[in-house]
Amino acid sequence: MDRKKLLVVVDMQKDFVDGSLGTKEAQAIVPAVRARIGEYLAADQEVVFTQDTHFENYLETLEGKKLPVVHCQRGTAGWQIVPELADFPGKRFEKSTFGSVDLAVYVRDGNYESVELAGLCTDICVLANAILIRTVLPGTEVTVDASCCAGVTPESHRNALEAMKMCQISVTGEE
Repeated sequence: MDRKKLLVVVDMQKDFVDGSLGTKEAQAIVPAVRARIGEYLAADQEVVFTQDTHFENYLETLEGKKLPVVHCQRGTAGWQIVPELADFPGKRFEKSTFGSVDLAVYVRDGNYESVELAGLCTDICVLANAILIRTVLPGTEVTVDASCCAGVTPESHRNALEAMKMCQISVTGEE
């Protein structure tokens, strides 16, 4: 069986792009992420998505106490993947925290030649998922496309890319 490549699209949801936690940097990467997904699908490679998923009690959780901004509440418009990407096929992984253990297990068991991550936020959920994937696949190339990611701030985006490089995660698409 041929080994495939996997693209993980992290949390490209309305609340992170132009909603309660949106930024101009997040809005700016949507076309690049769309193009990258198209490249993977045209090459008959796999694409999966994560969705940050919270509930009505979010503000009572540890994360909600540290980031008291309601976002990505399951079933709301802000929880949805942005319209520009929503119609693409691919398994969806709902996660209530930064990294998805279910995604890591899925990737570990998938016999992938390489895994690439794109999405939001570089310095939180992209970083967490890249580290999880790198941990379960120590012999597989894990890459983050910097041009398809945005952080909470441009500085924290750059810091996260440097941290991932130190963990032997390849970073492409840097200016």
